Amino acid sequence: MKKYHDVANVRFEKHYLLLRVDGRDYRIDLRQQSKKLASADDRTKMNFEVSPSGYGIHWPELDEDLSIDGMIKAGKVRKTG
Repeated sequence: MKKYHDVANVRFEKHYLLLRVDGRDYRIDLRQQSKKLASADDRTKMNFEVSPSGYGIHWPELDEDLSIDGMIKAGKVRKTG
């Protein structure tokens, strides 16, 4: 299986998804990426699965998927720190 990205340190801060992709930290505004995630409670947000290939993140309770490449290419990802 091809490894697209190394995804780590997935966490949330208000309406933001914070994560590390390939050694870089990103801050994603969920209000622009997923209304389902932006309005979900903390417990539901924390119930996610990173795909083994690092292609994306899945939230089974919300039936929501976000691709890492899609977020980066859409310009909605901001480098932090």
